Amino acid sequence: MISRFQIAYKNLLRKKARTLLTLVGIMLSSWVLVSLLGFNRGYEAALNRDIDNMGYQLMVMAKGCPYEAATMMLQGGTGLRYIEQSMVDSIVHRSEVDKVTPILMQAFFDPDKGDGGGIAGYFGVDAETFPTMKPFFRFRQGGWFHDEQAAEAVMGYEAAELEQREVGDKILVPEKNVQLKVVGILERTGTQDDGTIFVPLKTLQKISGIDKITTIGIKVKKDADSAKLEAALYQLPDVQVVSFTQVKQTIMKLVATARVMVLSIAIIAMLIAMAGVVNTILMSVLERLQEIGILKTMGAMPGDIFILVWTETLILCSSGGVAGIGLAFVFARLSDILVRRVLPYAPGGELVAIDLKLALLTLAVIVVVGLLSGIYPAWKAGRVRPLESIRSEG
Repeated sequence: MISRFQIAYKNLLRKKARTLLTLVGIMLSSWVLVSLLGFNRGYEAALNRDIDNMGYQLMVMAKGCPYEAATMMLQGGTGLRYIEQSMVDSIVHRSEVDKVTPILMQAFFDPDKGDGGGIAGYFGVDAETFPTMKPFFRFRQGGWFHDEQAAEAVMGYEAAELEQREVGDKILVPEKNVQLKVVGILERTGTQDDGTIFVPLKTLQKISGIDKITTIGIKVKKDADSAKLEAALYQLPDVQVVSFTQVKQTIMKLVATARVMVLSIAIIAMLIAMAGVVNTILMSVLERLQEIGILKTMGAMPGDIFILVWTETLILCSSGGVAGIGLAFVFARLSDILVRRVLPYAPGGELVAIDLKLALLTLAVIVVVGLLSGIYPAWKAGRVRPLESIRSEG
């Protein structure tokens, strides 16, 4: 077996340029394929993580486009429509509901934020219910508010970094000339919460002069019928119900459509690479007809010739596949950055998730397809007639 690999390897080295070009084609195909499969896995995991990090599965807000509203919520934005806070009482006692939390989202223009100013996002949250919705929150410094009317703020990681604030510092609410004391700074979460400033709900209502809320976050009980709850919530007057499960499914359908198109391109690239494999091995066979004829006159069986040529295919495909997968691992971070440029509203976290299991699966696909491509050249080599091949070379 060792000698057969050595012979196959030396045969491939006879035409270095042709062999190298074939290897590059296989390498690029495997790189694209494993990156696409990694994106499929990573994007879905990141989206699930972002939705789970919301702390609730349903949102109730004033009527409007539900997907636009969900996008604003995920990106830390705010809307101009409000609902009465009393609506919380009509939801919290339902049997399907585990917890609810009222939220007031407000955005103020901050002239000192970035070049030419920017928008500062504030979330007015209930000091008791909101922290229970976000049990994964970890504090770098400090903690939550001391009471529901305190002039205090908890800053997300990026918000604190941008404004260079520590616990005990004061921040000025833009446009309102109101100071808040920073009592907590969160650890990085990789979500929109990193850029948000959290304030007690009643405090933000007082600052903004609005005694209403923009959103009610609802955490559904584990075994409850969420579809039944959604239908009941739609009966409430002038509200829109947003299910993040539906939003996720809609987004994943859009991503799946784009992924099919890109995957088609990857398959075409793989077919082109496999055509290169057939060409390389077949040309190698045609150039060695006399050698193959001599081997047969010395007692080599058609099966021996077939396996020898097939081994060349195996070396090409496995080498190119390993090299391409290695590049995918090395440039996974770059691939992640490029995906985010194309999809600026992608969820936080790793979008291209490549692990050993996925790498081995891709390598197996490349090798199997390559070996299938090498059947014809190997079969043709096995059918060579010794005398005719020797005479043709003479």
